[in-house]
Amino acid sequence: MELAVSARERNVGLMNREHLPANAGMLFVFDPPRSVSFWMRNTLIPLDMIFLDREGVVQTIHENAVPLDETPIPGGDGIYAVLEINGGLSRELGIVPGSEMRHPVFGGRAEWSCGKKKKKIGASVPAGAGIGPLKSGRSAAW
Repeated sequence: MELAVSARERNVGLMNREHLPANAGMLFVFDPPRSVSFWMRNTLIPLDMIFLDREGVVQTIHENAVPLDETPIPGGDGIYAVLEINGGLSRELGIVPGSEMRHPVFGGRAEWSCGKKKKKIGASVPAGAGIGPLKSGRSAAW
């Protein structure tokens, strides 16, 4: 997973890419947390945008953002990070509002904990290891 922390990195994001590997994504970090809105200007592939709070809890998901569409996609207030992954992948992996992403940028270990009851179904892996289905279920791990 790529990190976009500086203003320049966040402004460029995944623009002008013709392909995003299945196990790839970009995590945009906003410190301090704030109201954020994204668009798909110069973005050539459909993306899911996962908006997270400071603790890594999914607040909202925008699925299959349309390539090249400049319509603002609001994520809400108090957003600390936004994860962009291939369009449709969040549904495939069972990521929903309330799911928790664990990654060093949130101050914890690198893993997903999914489900309404925050049931842990992921496994710890090194940060940057990518995402993908796990034996224990449809989840993602970093």
